[in-house]
Amino acid sequence: MSSYDLPQFCNDLRTILSEDGPGGLPRIAARLRELLANPAFVARTFTEEMPASKRVLFHDAQTDAYVLAHVQEAKKAGSPHSHGASWAVYGNARGFTEMTEYRRVNPPTEDHADLVVADKYRLEEGEARCYGPGAIHATAQPEKAWVIRVTGTDLDLLPRYHFAPDKDKILEGAGAQRR
Repeated sequence: MSSYDLPQFCNDLRTILSEDGPGGLPRIAARLRELLANPAFVARTFTEEMPASKRVLFHDAQTDAYVLAHVQEAKKAGSPHSHGASWAVYGNARGFTEMTEYRRVNPPTEDHADLVVADKYRLEEGEARCYGPGAIHATAQPEKAWVIRVTGTDLDLLPRYHFAPDKDKILEGAGAQRR
């Protein structure tokens, strides 16, 4: 059981980003795991009754990083996307998230994306992982999940890649190796 709390995490977040920038993402993920191990933090941040939502827990004006609390409803599945020039660290406080990471196999100058699955795993309760600038991934919550997401900026303001099923493709099998 950890007593590491949100103010400590936010101070560490600022220090790590000031020292290492995005190179410090693995250290931020490690600190987030420590925060998620604090049951008092989880209980203060999430309740069983909370509806699906996103809340800002902290914004650091110096580094522009955000700490967000997400309540994800059951059977939610996102399509492949990136965080553009920014990054994110995801951690599960309760429940789990099915994560799929993709690799683009055609040039970014083409008006569509050919993606292949690079990795697929479950982000379990108490686990955290980082996703650097340009990383393409998708999240799914088969059951209700409580997620902390740390981002390098307000992602709603950035140009980002969003999977467009009418023109983009997820390649499988032998076709995935064609490029």
